[in-house]
Amino acid sequence: MQNLKVTIIQSDLKWEDKLYNLEQFATKISSVKEDTDIIVLPEMFTTGFTMKAKEFAEPLNSNTLAWMQTQAKLKNAAITGSFICEENNKYFNRLLWVNTNGDYFFYDKRHLFRMANEDKTYSNSSKKLIVNYKGWNIALQVCYDLRFPVWSRRTIEYNYDALIYVANWPERRALPWKVLLQARAIENQSYVVGVNRIGNDGNDVYHSGDSCVFDFKGEKISQTPASVSSAETIELNKANLDDFRNNFPAHLDADDFVIKLD
Repeated sequence: MQNLKVTIIQSDLKWEDKLYNLEQFATKISSVKEDTDIIVLPEMFTTGFTMKAKEFAEPLNSNTLAWMQTQAKLKNAAITGSFICEENNKYFNRLLWVNTNGDYFFYDKRHLFRMANEDKTYSNSSKKLIVNYKGWNIALQVCYDLRFPVWSRRTIEYNYDALIYVANWPERRALPWKVLLQARAIENQSYVVGVNRIGNDGNDVYHSGDSCVFDFKGEKISQTPASVSSAETIELNKANLDDFRNNFPAHLDADDFVIKLD
């Protein structure tokens, strides 16, 4: 089984300026010189974490999707990040995964951040997403989902090798961000990738990024510094993951549970 190279792009976002953000990310992506398999962008990477859904929402077949399809083809790498999507007169914080051939999948954020009125602005979903890519099973979630370990628990039905979170997570809660990412890696014996924005948003909330990658033992394997715009590529080793799970099969003793959905 081949290893997987993941590029995490930590960047400032210009508040509610889609064109500027897409142009900036295109430049950052083109500057990645080494080969990579996946490019991960932050949550709401086109606008920042705005509640002006009606003003900035796009249909699924949108300029953002077309842009992601172009970038995936140019870099020969899958690309993922979330944007504001409108469907059937509802708004979603929708994470897109786009393959190099243009095929795509999406996940709508489950846990909406009520402290910013996200729950009053957007609709959520009860559908999880795992993408099979180059022999890896990759689970995809968004920001506040990180606080809810039952939703991310690796099970027979929801079995993944890597778990990706995209976020707009404020610096004032940076410690929980880093600790919870590490905890998800340890408890699920999985690689965990967290990509967060930097800079102030339109509400003058500062984000330090702290984007990072943990391995299945909870060890940090990335070097991205806080508060710096950067693109870092980290290689995930499938054989090491499988060996660890086989030699320390804690998942076989996990408790059964049922998630009660709305």
